[in-house]
Amino acid sequence: MRMAELSERSGVPTATIKYYLREGLLRPGRRINATQAAYDEEHLRRLRLVRALIQVGRMPVATAREVLVAVEDESLDRHSRIGAAVWSLPESPAGAVETVPDAAGEAAEQQAVELLERLGWDFGYAARDDSPPYRMLVDALAALERSGYPCVMEDLLAYGRSAGQLGTVDLDMIERYEPGTRQVEAAVAGTVLYEPVLLSLRRLAQAEESNRRFGDGG
Repeated sequence: MRMAELSERSGVPTATIKYYLREGLLRPGRRINATQAAYDEEHLRRLRLVRALIQVGRMPVATAREVLVAVEDESLDRHSRIGAAVWSLPESPAGAVETVPDAAGEAAEQQAVELLERLGWDFGYAARDDSPPYRMLVDALAALERSGYPCVMEDLLAYGRSAGQLGTVDLDMIERYEPGTRQVEAAVAGTVLYEPVLLSLRRLAQAEESNRRFGDGG
């Protein structure tokens, strides 16, 4: 397909596609002549992924480029490729908290370690020093403590077990795609695009439970 058709099918303006090409986020098309190139379904799929990362995930272009490098690194096994790509994703702005070295931070670190041990998440425990999600967890627990709303271990365990079930669902969905780059792309896109789904479902569930407990029918 020509760039005009690629733009129409993807919903991305041609000027934006040209920008993605210049920034190395999209591979060049097959050259037809000095001024035109042809693109295929692989370009269309990659363009949709880039749009999800930048427009939906609000990811900086430089970070998106790093994620795509991890997606294409065939020297790694599937687990390492998925991990490298997903761990490159930026933290959600809504969940960002400031890291402050204090007593609350130290307590949060101990609590996070205990949580991983009790959940039996051996990989997460072993990789915690290099794990952005682990650091996000510690920072969030510390922020809760400083705000006067500490999270007790029983609640954390309930969250962790629910997250474990979600992780299984996520990997089941990823395995529906062709092994290799396609699965890594699915992991990245799924992480970015499904997090708003999880947030909205959680809030809807809270509303249902609140109505059950405190509403007119409670």
